[in-house]
Amino acid sequence: MAKLESVFGLHAVQALLKSAPHRVNEVLVLQGRQDQRLQKILAAAQKSDIKVRQVSRKELDKMVEGNHQGVVAMSFPGELHDEKFLYQLIEGLRDNPFLLVLDGVTDPHNLGACLRTAEAAGVHAVIAPKDNSASLTATARKVSCGAAEVLPYIPVTNLARCLRKLQDLGVWIIGTAGEAQQSVYEQDLKGPMAIVMGAEGPGMRRLTRECCDGLINIPMAGEVSSLNVSVATGVCLFEAVRQRQS
Repeated sequence: MAKLESVFGLHAVQALLKSAPHRVNEVLVLQGRQDQRLQKILAAAQKSDIKVRQVSRKELDKMVEGNHQGVVAMSFPGELHDEKFLYQLIEGLRDNPFLLVLDGVTDPHNLGACLRTAEAAGVHAVIAPKDNSASLTATARKVSCGAAEVLPYIPVTNLARCLRKLQDLGVWIIGTAGEAQQSVYEQDLKGPMAIVMGAEGPGMRRLTRECCDGLINIPMAGEVSSLNVSVATGVCLFEAVRQRQS
C-alpha cells in the first residue's frame, strides 16, 4: 500500500477534498475548533464518507512543519504527471496552451507561491527540471493554497529537450532575464506560450536560455535590482492574461 502523505492548511485540505476526495484516508482536526471555515471541511469530508478524528495541537504540531491551521489530511499520493502527459495536454489544447516553466526554483515556499499564482492566472501546467528544483512537499502544497491539488506540476529529466519538443508542438518559449532588451509589456504574449522563470540570483541556465525564442525583463524603477521569483512570476503571468483577454 502506498505511504500516506500529509496535506495541511485550510485551503489545501479543502481543495483536496473538492478535487480528489478518493485520495483522502482521514482528516485530523484540532480538538475544540468549531469555526465556520472548518465546518466547510467537515461537511466535505462527511459528504465523501471520510473519517474525521479530533486530536491535540501537540499531535498536529508533530505531524507537520509549518502552520497547519488546525487541520491535516492524510492522503494517498496523487497522480504523477510526466512528459507524455504534458505533450498529450498540449496536443489536446491545440490553439492556446499557457505554460509556466520554473528553472532552478529550489525553495518550496517559492514553488508553492508560483503554483498559486499560475493556477489563478489560468496556466495549464507548470514544468520544472527534476534535479536542482523544489519538490512538491507538504510545505509547497500548503503555500499553494490548493493550487497544487488541481494544477499539473510536471518534473522533466531534461528541460532543454522538453522546451525544444514544446517548440515542435508550436509553443513559443519566452524567458525572463534582467539584461533583456524588451520588457514584458512590449512582448506579444498571446497564442501558445511558455514563460520561463529562472532561479533568484543565477537566473535561467545557459541551455535553457538558448532554447528561448525571446527574452523579456520587468522594468525596475526603484533601487531594488530584482524581485522575488514568485512576485516576478505574477507580474509576467498576469501581463500575459491581460493581453490574452484583450
